[in-house]
Amino acid sequence: MSEIDKISTHVGISLEKEMIFKCELGEMNIKDCYIDEVHENEAEMWGPNPSRMLGMATIGCLSASFIFCMKKKNFNIENLETNAEVIIERNEKGYWRVKKIDVNIKPKLDSPEMKKRAEQCRKFFEDYCVVTQAIREGIEVDVKFEY
Repeated sequence: MSEIDKISTHVGISLEKEMIFKCELGEMNIKDCYIDEVHENEAEMWGPNPSRMLGMATIGCLSASFIFCMKKKNFNIENLETNAEVIIERNEKGYWRVKKIDVNIKPKLDSPEMKKRAEQCRKFFEDYCVVTQAIREGIEVDVKFEY
C-alpha cells in the first residue's frame, strides 16, 4: 500500500473522573467533547458513551456518502435527517456487544428527478462510507500498554 492509499488520524482521551473522558481530537479545535461511561440517565451525561458514538459515526458517514453521491449527480440536499437504533445485547460469553445498527435516512427530495437520482445513489453509496464498511468487514484493533 502506497502512502497515497493510506490516511491516518490521531485521537485520544484523558480521564476527567470516574469513567468520564475528555476527547482529544488532534488538530481540531473542539471544546467540551466528552465520553461518558458512568451515567445512564441522559440528563446527567457529559457526552455520549462509545456505543452512541459508534452509531453517530455510522450515520454521519452514511449521510455524508449519500449527499456526496447526490452532489456528483448535480443535486444538492438541503434537508436530511438520519437516525439509528444501536442494539446492544449480551453475547454467548455474557459480554455486552453492539450487535446491530438500524439506520433510517430521510432526505427531503423536491422533484421526481431527485428521487430518481436518489434511487441510483441508494444502490451503491454505502460502499463509500468508510465507517460502515469497516464495521461490516471487521476492524483490526492492536492494543498496547505503556507504563
